[in-house]
Amino acid sequence: MMAYTRIKPKLYSTSSSGKVIRTTKPQGLYQQSGPILNRLTVLWVQRNGVPFNTTGFFALLIRNGLVVSSASFDRFGVVRFNNIGTPTNVSYTIRTFSSSGVLFRSRTIPAGVEAFAIIG
Repeated sequence: MMAYTRIKPKLYSTSSSGKVIRTTKPQGLYQQSGPILNRLTVLWVQRNGVPFNTTGFFALLIRNGLVVSSASFDRFGVVRFNNIGTPTNVSYTIRTFSSSGVLFRSRTIPAGVEAFAIIG
C-alpha cells in the first residue's frame, strides 16, 4: 500500500492582484430530494462490519405470511429487491437461506427505510 498526501482545498483563494476572494456554496444546489437507493437493499455483515461472502444465498421478503419478493445475494453480502420501492411503506420479514435451502436468519425490516443491515 502506497502512502499518499491528502490535499485539502483552500477556503479562500487569491486573485492575481493579491485580493482574497471569498467563495460560497450556492444554497439548495446539493439538497437531497428523494431516496438515494430507490429499491430496498439489504446488506448482511459480520459483527465487525465486514460483509459475509454470500455466494449462492437468497432471501425471501414476507408480509402477512405471504412471500412478496425473492432475490439472490451477490458475493459481497448484498441483496436488492427490485419490486420494493423506497422508502418502504410497510414492515417486512426477511428470511435468508443458503443455496441448499437452510434458513440462516429471520429479521423484521421496519417501514420507512431504504436499506437494512443484518448483523451476524
